[in-house]
Amino acid sequence: MGSFNNYNASAATLTKNRTFESVSSLSGLCVTCVDGCIGMCEVGKSALRGSEVIYPQPFGIITSAAEKKYPVDLTHFQINGTAVGAHGIEADSDKAIFPNVKLETKIGQAPGIKLKLPVVIGGMGSTDVAAKNWDGLAVGAAISGIILTVGENVCGMDMDSEIVKGRVIASPELARRVKLFKDWHTGYGAVVVQANVEDTRLGVQEYAISKLGVDTVELKWGQGAKNIGGEVKIHSLKKAQKLKERGYVVLPDPMAPAVVRAFEKGSFREFERHSRVGMVTEESFIKRVKELRECGAKYVFLKTGAYRPADLARALQFSSKAKIDFLTVDAAGGGTGMSPWRMMNEWGIPPVELFTLTYQYADRLAKKGEYVPHISVASGFAFEDQMFKGLALGAPYFKAIEMARAPLTAAMVGKTIGKRILSGEMPVFIGRFGNTIDEVFSSATELRNQVGKDFDKIPPGALGVYTYMQRLAQGLRQLMAGARKFSLDHIKRDDICAITQEAAQISGIRHVMDLDKEEAEKILSN
Repeated sequence: MGSFNNYNASAATLTKNRTFESVSSLSGLCVTCVDGCIGMCEVGKSALRGSEVIYPQPFGIITSAAEKKYPVDLTHFQINGTAVGAHGIEADSDKAIFPNVKLETKIGQAPGIKLKLPVVIGGMGSTDVAAKNWDGLAVGAAISGIILTVGENVCGMDMDSEIVKGRVIASPELARRVKLFKDWHTGYGAVVVQANVEDTRLGVQEYAISKLGVDTVELKWGQGAKNIGGEVKIHSLKKAQKLKERGYVVLPDPMAPAVVRAFEKGSFREFERHSRVGMVTEESFIKRVKELRECGAKYVFLKTGAYRPADLARALQFSSKAKIDFLTVDAAGGGTGMSPWRMMNEWGIPPVELFTLTYQYADRLAKKGEYVPHISVASGFAFEDQMFKGLALGAPYFKAIEMARAPLTAAMVGKTIGKRILSGEMPVFIGRFGNTIDEVFSSATELRNQVGKDFDKIPPGALGVYTYMQRLAQGLRQLMAGARKFSLDHIKRDDICAITQEAAQISGIRHVMDLDKEEAEKILSN
């Protein structure tokens, strides 16, 4: 079959092979490595910049995701349509039209969190790209009626945080992020505060609940892009030293005199800040869930990454015993701000396999009469067809789809075009739609009618997120109507079929040539 990722070079690391068409399938090196080459490839750049080349670049203004091609992915499935009947609405051609498809849902235990669309924006933490685009994400998520997650390390990275005896008592940055969502909250969706090891030690969730009015929190075991704690780059010696004092792992050691001298001389320009990995036990997990509920959390979530199957089993079993409200399973290859590039490509269980295992484990618990929390899945989702397939693959247990890079892309583009409109420097490609906010953003008129005079307060980045979400909503309604499913709870596993034998074997979804076999035989026998 060959390899799935041949190159020792990528746009993500700003590297390229010299002999691009002739690359070793074993190493990714150029077939001929020539003495005298300036080192454009990843090995060559590493000879100059060392561990800097582990991470995607340029840091702070990008997100990145794996470019590895997995043997099986969601494109190996097709959505099944039908010409008869309707589920969730009267089988009447005047009523069973796609605008009547209901996308509203609830997640969590009663009363539950209402969503206008089954979308969760995943943890956007302490990375610069998240902070710079937070107004678009927060306002956009709030007016779209979806869930937004404040990711890890926000308080710890906030240089204005007040920390007393190792516990945070104030964080202007976390307060800003929460307030932006709450100011535009319409009764749908929620803002969620996530915590990793460092956040838990700092008491971030307790602070968010008691001081910021947050009622939904998420424990984090990991994500699909990496199996180590979060990392960012620091360009300030003072900040690096402060983070070291707060307990973070900072490389190189900003307290070492030789390191300080080297930084001040310009021998290197950035420090790496890393989080610690968690040590999960059933006892500590159940205890922490209980603590959060006693502190005032109405809803408790867990996000786990693309760890080996035994860890997924732990996530389902512990979540069942603790009766958490929502579990997110993030498969390999998903996007992030700053994960190690090779790790993002080569670590973790891929999506179809991990989602299938999640379905199997959830189904096993349910058949034993055990509690199964509502589940969302994540790994590079961006469009409505992927959403439909993801929900169908784990029906009836999968209730939502988690996204990160796609909504962030919408926020960044909305922000950028908003600035261009204000400056009068419209790109030709965009100028053909018009020269004003109302002309360029197709949802502007509808949204202006909804919010009235407050429309002009909506950041362009939020318009980007909202407009993108409306596209997803209409696209998903169309696909569901074609399958004659007029509400989310009617989506079933047989609403998709596998178009490769390997996909069928892995997922348990019927191959297209076996689909409806018995029913078709019965019809033809009449």
